[in-house]
Amino acid sequence: MPAYDYRCERCGVFEVQQRITELPLQSCPTCGGPVRRLLSRNVSVLYKGSGWHCTDYRSQEYKDKAKEETSKAETPSAAS
Repeated sequence: MPAYDYRCERCGVFEVQQRITELPLQSCPTCGGPVRRLLSRNVSVLYKGSGWHCTDYRSQEYKDKAKEETSKAETPSAAS
């Protein structure tokens, strides 16, 4: 759920977590005064899992070498 910054004339700046579909606040939850939603400057983006540029557009040669290395790592060595 995204967090939105608001400015109250009496209380100052505060942050509220709201759904994207919710309407912006009209009054301060602390004092009941009028508020304005601020444009956020700090946007945090967290990329998880596969499916991003660095994994989607690898060359076939890279994929083959990675597969070979993982198969070598999984087989126990006969030197022990």
